[in-house]
Amino acid sequence: MEVKGSNGKLGVLLPGLGAVATTLIAGVEAIKKGIAQPIGSITQMGNIHLNRKSGNDYPKIKDFVPLANLQDIHFGGWDIYEDNVYEAASRAKVLEPGLLHALRPELEAIKPMKGVFDRNYVKNLDGTHIKQGANKYELAEALMDDIAQFQDAHECDRMVIVWCGSTEKYSEPSEVHNSISAFEKALRENDPRIAPSMIYAYAAIRMGIPFMNGAPNLTCDIPALIELARKTGTPIGGKDFKTGQTLMKTILAPGLQARALGVKGWFSTNILGNRDGFVLDEPDNFRTKEVSKLSVLEDILRPDLSPELYGELYHKIRINYYPPHGDNKESWDNIDIFGWLGYSMQIKINFLCRDSILAAPLVLDLALFADLAKRAGMSGIQDWLSFYFKSPQTPLGQRPEHDIFRQLVNLQNALRRMMGEEPVTPEGLDELEEITA
Repeated sequence: MEVKGSNGKLGVLLPGLGAVATTLIAGVEAIKKGIAQPIGSITQMGNIHLNRKSGNDYPKIKDFVPLANLQDIHFGGWDIYEDNVYEAASRAKVLEPGLLHALRPELEAIKPMKGVFDRNYVKNLDGTHIKQGANKYELAEALMDDIAQFQDAHECDRMVIVWCGSTEKYSEPSEVHNSISAFEKALRENDPRIAPSMIYAYAAIRMGIPFMNGAPNLTCDIPALIELARKTGTPIGGKDFKTGQTLMKTILAPGLQARALGVKGWFSTNILGNRDGFVLDEPDNFRTKEVSKLSVLEDILRPDLSPELYGELYHKIRINYYPPHGDNKESWDNIDIFGWLGYSMQIKINFLCRDSILAAPLVLDLALFADLAKRAGMSGIQDWLSFYFKSPQTPLGQRPEHDIFRQLVNLQNALRRMMGEEPVTPEGLDELEEITA
């Protein structure tokens, strides 16, 4: 596999310049200035094991694959509110005012383009900075114009788009999503089954620009856009950034499964006070998130493989809007497990996390890896990036992998293959077999 170099500027466009996006942008600008470190970013801080008998066999990932340099990234985006990134970050109250003040000129220079919005999909928001068009196809064309103008104005050699917008109401694929011809016809007819996020995804994929979906919406997880991605040679992926409570589940559940411990019940509840929490206070939008979060345990603790351990697993999830917490999400988990001879035990987890602090490095990694995939000639669903998502998008008929440790091996093996190195599955097994042979 030949991977083109990363020379030149990379434009990263983010639909939704809210808490997550502004935390990412401010963070990267702070890193550029040398006043912060990219903690939590695999592309910047992670190492990768290589099957080499000499030399550096644990290089940094950023030294192993040709990723775009942070100094070469230019950010932009769309939002349904007019606030520039400095104002939006100040409102989000994720980062300290002193840090934002040190970055004020860079952040104030980034102003949102008008967003595509349909209140039927996000009932709790009412934007004022919204694109107008005769139909949804015209809106897609307007987005493509935005992308082209941004790329020209900032002299970007390559572009990537990562959805950081709100969770849309729950929807399922229909006939308008089954082919690109049906989808484009639905765009022109203003079909209500075409969500705003799908219009962004269509615009990006039509232009051959990698698109990653950070929300649990269908977005690009429909046959029409998968078909288009193959035609235009575009990497796509999603869904829903894996940050707080679900991150803990994908770490703990594989451990319980590995030890053959049974699980009777897993009750999860969250309180969150940012815009995401406000949006999820609407039942239709919460349903989209609930489906994404529920799928994790079903694929790690599989009742079809171990009915005696997980056949009666009861999994319940709640999210509650609680404004005083702001972006500081708090989750509680009660896990009823059983061990030898069926004796019961319990695990309690209280995770006080910072939602956008956990999500920002994921957006950075996805942007950089999506750009890498494009330069490597990869197109369609990038399931090797499942590591970053609650509900990974996979090729039709394939089960998603939710075990975070297996996801990491899959991600690193994809990088190894790109660079002509031998895959390692699981980490270090090849060397162990040689030692014990």
